[in-house]
Amino acid sequence: MSWTDEKVAKLKELWGKGKTASQIAEIIGDTSRNAVIGKAHRLNL
Repeated sequence: MSWTDEKVAKLKELWGKGKTASQIAEIIGDTSRNAVIGKAHRLNL
C-alpha cells in the first residue's frame, strides 16, 4: 500500500473528525490500523 495524495488528504480529514485509526483504515481500505497510526505520527497529527 502506498500513500497517495488522496489517501493522505482523507487521513487528515478523518483524523481531524476524531475517527479512530481502525475506522480510518477501514474507510481508506487497503491499509492497516498500524499503517494509519504510523503515517499520522509522521505527519504530526
